[in-house]
Amino acid sequence: MKNEITLEDVLACREKRAKLQIKLTQAYRCPLISFTMNIAGPVKTSPLIRRAFYLGLQMLEDKLTGKSILYKKTEEANTGYEALYAVSENAQDIKKICVSIEESLSIGRLFDMDVIDQNGTKLDRNSTRGCIVCGAPGRACAATRSHSVKQLQAKTKELLEDFFLDFDKEQVGALAYQCLIDEVQTTPKPGLVDQNNTGSHIDMDLESFLKSASVLSPYFKNCFSIGNKTASENRSVTFIQLKTAGILAEDAMYRATDGVNTHKGMIYSLGLLCGAIGRLWLPERPFATTDQIFTEASLLAQDAAHADFAHANGKTAGERLYLQHKITGIRGQVCDGFPAVRDLSLPIFQNALTQGLNRNQAGVLTLLHLIARVEDTNLYHRGGESGAVFAKEYAKQLLSRNPLPSEEEVLAMDRAFIIRNLSPGGCADLLALTYFVNSLSKERL
Repeated sequence: MKNEITLEDVLACREKRAKLQIKLTQAYRCPLISFTMNIAGPVKTSPLIRRAFYLGLQMLEDKLTGKSILYKKTEEANTGYEALYAVSENAQDIKKICVSIEESLSIGRLFDMDVIDQNGTKLDRNSTRGCIVCGAPGRACAATRSHSVKQLQAKTKELLEDFFLDFDKEQVGALAYQCLIDEVQTTPKPGLVDQNNTGSHIDMDLESFLKSASVLSPYFKNCFSIGNKTASENRSVTFIQLKTAGILAEDAMYRATDGVNTHKGMIYSLGLLCGAIGRLWLPERPFATTDQIFTEASLLAQDAAHADFAHANGKTAGERLYLQHKITGIRGQVCDGFPAVRDLSLPIFQNALTQGLNRNQAGVLTLLHLIARVEDTNLYHRGGESGAVFAKEYAKQLLSRNPLPSEEEVLAMDRAFIIRNLSPGGCADLLALTYFVNSLSKERL
């Protein structure tokens, strides 16, 4: 079997580790942290085990922030993943940190964070750890070999997969919620609710957006779960369940905002992205690539959207826009794989950050580019074709004069939009999606 090791390999690894620990104790005269994974059987490594190890390592380093780390080494070998730290702090305090990490997560049972004091003595835990299979306290099961290696391996795999499924669901929900907050707080935004004013709106404000975002956070986690649970089924099954969840989410939004539509477009588009992430989820890595997620969301929505376009009869404002101008709005964006985000807003936003702009400045600049180049159904609804053309040309000319417009120039644009009752809400949704996928791409655990 690939990466399978022998007892001799294990013993040689332990001896090597012990010698290094003695050497470091003598050199630094301070406590050591030796972090390994408690994995049964001859195979000690896998992408899933590696992910768990580096999550534990990140938690450890977070807890050690501000403390004096004199030595740090991480090693990956067939015998397992290891980290060794020399920390100039009180050994008992370090042990408390390590135990708190081991006990804070279900997979902490697989973490072995040993602390060796400056005299070379390994500190004991104040509490015993239970059997990974049956939960019996102490080491009786291990001593009597009550459980087979296969049982231990199966339980380890189950423990890791269950943990990361829930962990990633929470991550998706948190990132979805944060992108809604980031969008509404981006300031200034021409014609839109921001931290300066309510833009061209008299029925909504910053508070209503914050309330809406709060009640929608569980919905986005649910979309991930729906995608994951129906991953082996036809995409139509996933879409129908997402649609049902979306209807309930709209009701929750309206209740939170006293009947105001703050995030209907995001319930659809971001809900599909979260569902796509769930369908593509694998335990050994957090999320698929951005392109894979866009493609999966597109495939989820295409049949229903194409049917809607084919049967459009002009009864709704959206249908009239489609029939008169072939403008498909957010449904068209989803069906085409989010080209406005993939090819326009995300590269612009990321490039702005690399040029030294902060997130707010990069967000404002990205929004201007979206207004200049995207057909926004909200602009047509509020200002007709002439209003939509005005908004697009204003943004184009502003960016042509100054690729990095000043705040004063954007505020002037805001006043011009408010006078004409223009609000690029579709572009605002695309900005929020940009925040979301940018943050998603940074998740590595």
